[in-house]
Amino acid sequence: MSKEKISIIVPCYNEEESLPIFYKEINRVSKEMKNVDFEFLFINDGSRDKTLDILRDLSKKDKRVRFISFSRNFGKEAGMYAGLENATGDYVAIMDADMQDPPEMVKTMYDSIQNEGYDCVALYTKNHKDYSFIRKFFTKCWYKLIGMISSTPQVPGARDFRLMKRKMVDAIISMGEYNRYSKGIFSFVGFNTKWIDYTAPGRVAGVTKWSFWKLFKYALEGILAFSTTPLILAALVGLIFCLIAFAAIIFIIVKTIVWGDPVSGWPSLACIIIFVGGLQLFFFGIMGMYMSKLYLEVKKRPIYIISETENGK
Repeated sequence: MSKEKISIIVPCYNEEESLPIFYKEINRVSKEMKNVDFEFLFINDGSRDKTLDILRDLSKKDKRVRFISFSRNFGKEAGMYAGLENATGDYVAIMDADMQDPPEMVKTMYDSIQNEGYDCVALYTKNHKDYSFIRKFFTKCWYKLIGMISSTPQVPGARDFRLMKRKMVDAIISMGEYNRYSKGIFSFVGFNTKWIDYTAPGRVAGVTKWSFWKLFKYALEGILAFSTTPLILAALVGLIFCLIAFAAIIFIIVKTIVWGDPVSGWPSLACIIIFVGGLQLFFFGIMGMYMSKLYLEVKKRPIYIISETENGK
């Protein structure tokens, strides 16, 4: 009887310093889990350092190591999707190479699926050692916001690190949308998920690739992908301003008829026009962002392009 297989997906972008450390640790964990086979699938997301060279060497030394190298940087979301689409295991885990996702946890996650009947075991953290106070504050605010405006529930502090059964992986792959927000997709497909709280350690090497601006754009991606509340808000504010304008017109007409006051107050009127015009541009921008996402979807561009694999293709 053949053993079950666990595929470990590792998106990589300029991880030459952390890759040897990660491989050593995940290899140790795989040797301890003798009842399952392993596959290590590394996704080189257009790295500019020696990440690809390291992956080539690892694949020659260890037949369990596979890699997919993109033609350019497509982003972590594309890397995760490529891994899920090409993984062959009965169970699939997504991990970062920087050791902030402890490989040791794979054993605990696999045991929970086997013995407790879960389809997925995922991690979340309330305390991240690499996060500044400002980032922790905005992260907390973000999860509160998305919790209020999205019908798809999302666990605060959720990590991409999770172990899933094949049926859940297939459901995620079936959602082949171009604009991807995986945390929302993981929640959208459902399945019985166990959440484990842990303290995320700091990076073992290198620096984070997520700047504040990138995180801000990623947060917008989550809102646009899993909520239409901004559009509803735009319509509601527009209706309120129409009612205010109508009431103001009635007031001016009555005031002019009763007291005969001439229309005055041009500075205040100019401020009102600028304010309302700014609101219009803001809400046009919201609608424009939704339209831009639709534009990218209908073009049907590939989520990623492969330039090389462990087979040399």
